[in-house]
Amino acid sequence: MSEEKIEASALAQPAYPDYRIISLIVGCAIFLEQVDGTVLATALPTMARDFGVSAPAMSVAVTSYLLALAILIPVSGAISDRFGAKRVFNSSIVVFIIGSILCSLTRTLPAMVAARLLQGTGGAMMAPVGRLVILRTVDRRHLVSSMMWTLIPAILGTMAGPPLGGFIVQYLDWRWIFYINVPIGVLGFWLVRRYIPVVHAATRPARFDWLGFALCSVGLGCLLFGLELFGENTNARNAVMLIILGAASCLAYVQHAKRRTNPAVDLTLLRIESFRLSVISGSLMRITQGAQPFLLPLLLQIGLGFSALRSGQLVLAISVGALLARVCTTHVLRRIGFRRAMVYNGVLASLSYAVCAFFRADWPFWLMFGLLMGCGLVMSFQFASYNTIAYEAVPTDRMSAANSFYSTLQQLMLSIGVCCGALILKMAMTVSHNAEPSRMNFSVAFLVVTAISLSSTYWHRAFAHDAGHEMSGHRQR
Repeated sequence: MSEEKIEASALAQPAYPDYRIISLIVGCAIFLEQVDGTVLATALPTMARDFGVSAPAMSVAVTSYLLALAILIPVSGAISDRFGAKRVFNSSIVVFIIGSILCSLTRTLPAMVAARLLQGTGGAMMAPVGRLVILRTVDRRHLVSSMMWTLIPAILGTMAGPPLGGFIVQYLDWRWIFYINVPIGVLGFWLVRRYIPVVHAATRPARFDWLGFALCSVGLGCLLFGLELFGENTNARNAVMLIILGAASCLAYVQHAKRRTNPAVDLTLLRIESFRLSVISGSLMRITQGAQPFLLPLLLQIGLGFSALRSGQLVLAISVGALLARVCTTHVLRRIGFRRAMVYNGVLASLSYAVCAFFRADWPFWLMFGLLMGCGLVMSFQFASYNTIAYEAVPTDRMSAANSFYSTLQQLMLSIGVCCGALILKMAMTVSHNAEPSRMNFSVAFLVVTAISLSSTYWHRAFAHDAGHEMSGHRQR
């Protein structure tokens, strides 16, 4: 781009704060979600004992939150366009705090599920609306760097969560894991009011597709809860009925979207090659990514007999590795390009999950920590690549729709990952006639979800050789 074009583009843009400031504040909202998620994963075995249910049954406490995200994220773009991204962003933080307080007051698993659904209602707006602020205020040449700055607080959240959760479960009460969201949320609320600019939509918001939203909500909700129930022998019939109803609703939405100019989830975005390939390959990888935070703490505490604190210290290694990825992602992409990086790193990232299947209680702490740190590094690199390349060819006026679509699929596949991990674990327990999961049952679950993420290699290879070269700065020789 010539200097004249750059200067004209700069004059046409409103004056926003430095993109690093905006990115870090958006990252703080993601920090709030990451702390909550990683702390909860460490506490699941203890919560299962208090609620009087099996450890695999606690997966519903995770999937209910992710379900709320998947259902409501399609609305996030339309709501932010109509009411303003800043106002929606701050309101979502308030709802998240209220949901967190209610989670701490629950005494039964159904009550926990209801509170997590409310908490997910707030979370559904935080990350996607924050990402939308970035996409509308940051120049594309700074987009890779901006995503890196956004992920720094998020990585710190994943680092703080596991050891903090282990400490709380070991020495306090698990209910305190939800109270810690309150001061963090209040700080985030103030930062948004102080520094986030008022961002308006480029065009007047179109009439929202409420029928499409209803079909999507019913379809995704039934599919996820059907998968959740499928592992329970007593609920197999209900699970099949839910899955059939969910599939029918999703098919009805596909037909409905063809007749709408502005559908709730714009499926025509899949015609953009880089967006479509990022969605498909990223979805397969995210199934494994969703299963690991559920399976790993259970493996460490139930399969290997570690304490909650020890488990939290080991899970911390994944966050340390993800933080290291922030240092090298931009440089690696500039040197070898998106396609080559995703092909080779995708295989390495998948295999890094398989290592967890071979963990033993007598392995040295430093060895398991190092392996998990490597796992976090390569997986973080992979998802940073997906999150950037997806928007390479998306027109500016379709960023809101693309952001909602991509965020919905992201949370949906993480939810499916948790469901798949729990389902595979339950099936392994049934085959081995175990009332509680054994180490071997966990090994089977890790190997199966690894095979799922490995299948993404085919789609990585379908990317163009020069995909994302403007974002990464890589040039073919």
